[in-house]
Amino acid sequence: MDKHFARQWLSDPLNLLSQYQYPHLLHRIPLQVFSTGLSFFPSLFSSMALSLHLSLPHKNFSSPFASFSPATILPTTIHINSHPLKSIHSKPYHLKKCHAVADAPSAIPPSLDAEDDAHGVLIGPSSEEETRGDGVVVGYDWTEEWYPLYLTKDVPDDAPVGLNVFDKQLVLYIDGQGELRCHEDRCPHRLAKLSEGQLIDGRLECLYHGWQFEGEGKCVKIPQLPANAKIPQSACVKTYEVKESQGVVWVWMSLKTPPNFKKIPWFENFSRPGFQDTSTIHELPYDHSILLENLMDPAHIPISHDRTDWTAKREDAQALRFEVTERTHRGFAGRWGKEKDKKLLSFLRFQAPCVLSNDIEFADEKGVTQYFTGLFLCRPTGQGKSMIIVRFGATKRPQMAKLIPKWYFHQNACKIFEQDMGFLSSQNEVLMKEKVPTKELYINLKSSDTWVAEYRKWMDKVGHGMPYYFGHTTISLPEVPAVVEHAPAGLVAGVSASSPAKGGIGTMHAPNVNNRYFRHVIHCKGCTSVVKGFQSWKNALSAISLALTALAILASGRQWKTFLLVSASLCFAGVYACSTAIAMNTTNFIRTHRRL
Repeated sequence: MDKHFARQWLSDPLNLLSQYQYPHLLHRIPLQVFSTGLSFFPSLFSSMALSLHLSLPHKNFSSPFASFSPATILPTTIHINSHPLKSIHSKPYHLKKCHAVADAPSAIPPSLDAEDDAHGVLIGPSSEEETRGDGVVVGYDWTEEWYPLYLTKDVPDDAPVGLNVFDKQLVLYIDGQGELRCHEDRCPHRLAKLSEGQLIDGRLECLYHGWQFEGEGKCVKIPQLPANAKIPQSACVKTYEVKESQGVVWVWMSLKTPPNFKKIPWFENFSRPGFQDTSTIHELPYDHSILLENLMDPAHIPISHDRTDWTAKREDAQALRFEVTERTHRGFAGRWGKEKDKKLLSFLRFQAPCVLSNDIEFADEKGVTQYFTGLFLCRPTGQGKSMIIVRFGATKRPQMAKLIPKWYFHQNACKIFEQDMGFLSSQNEVLMKEKVPTKELYINLKSSDTWVAEYRKWMDKVGHGMPYYFGHTTISLPEVPAVVEHAPAGLVAGVSASSPAKGGIGTMHAPNVNNRYFRHVIHCKGCTSVVKGFQSWKNALSAISLALTALAILASGRQWKTFLLVSASLCFAGVYACSTAIAMNTTNFIRTHRRL
């Protein structure tokens, strides 16, 4: 490389990169010169990373670094402190990030790491092993865990429910003795889904040929079998152990190892006297790891959920402080709060396989200690899919909250998930497309993303025991591509598929995981009853208003006309109110700037 090029790089790198179309010529810059050049501009690069990541305006530097990444200039084999970066990938990374070079510790020399630490902005190694580049792996088997299946109160009494844990399809139901039962969702006859069947005298019947199974999985009836023939012993279904605890149904996924009941999570606050909670369940169209990231990210709430309730306000977005107090092979825990707070009141705990809780203790006006818990029980339901049970509870609730119906809180929870759905679904697509660890893609800030980094580093330790995972420095891709379950095409097919099982036709009942009706209402007995109730009132009030209008036309007296028309107007107002309530429970939230 000529001296003129080096001097120009040291004096005005931005102009040089713009002039020479840097993506094609950056390979001419030796690493030593690259490092020296950056040392002249530490504040520039750090502020640039923050401004671009936080979507803040930056007037001076926009186009020159639009596709700049140190990964485009460094060798394919990357070393940190003389240790090679561990990864399952054999092909080189060619990621192009719009951020400061200081955010790529896996691809920059140690001198830049020190400069980055001086600013205290980005998350660095959390252990000596990570500093050396040595991965820590612990024994883990995803099947030897309890997964949250359903809220006990929402398990149907008269029908089976089809559920997934990763790629394992399960069917949950209540048998004739009132016991919870769980089987593989596959009839041994011809592989039809048992969750599409029905309950006959407490037995699970496959609606394809009428085979019936009792609670232990044994087949007790085959209509097509001759009268003197015995049912084959192989005509049985695999059975999974289920256990109810604190209002939640848990399933043990191992068919080889006996269930370890000590692993069922226990939540102390939910057993306290006077503790009341509001619980909801939701299906979501993105991976459970992305869901957990979102739930342990308090920094996004003021922005994404601005004015959704009485607490989230955009102007409150600020730096946060995190203190990790525990790291084990089962998870991590710590306290967090605003950077300016003297005492961190919120205590977050993540525990395997996918349980997240956030607890707060505070003293009321009488000095009595009160307890609050936000509990998130996540379940992986396949590639790019997840399900969550949300439980918010406290020993003391505001009087106003007691006056608000539960269905309103449920629809508000749906709205909150829908506000994040577009971001998280696209994040899921990028992870699957790029096929690299999150360290190569994320810009993790100490003041907002500490829990996210901790979670991905935990995945590095145990991910080898999962069907697939995306860790901080390692990944393991799914061996089998995701199966896309197509919805029926056309009006007739849609009606025939949705009407028997869901009780209606129209867009609200169209099988679609993005539809609020299918993500929440069909899983919630309370909201299902509310929607049916408002629908009945709407139909009744519509009929009454039409009748009153007809009588007003026929009436001869002015007073009668006035009375009938006013009554009809009130009924029409009731119809509108019922329609609004139904829409609140079944219609997805759409941001104002996205609406037509």
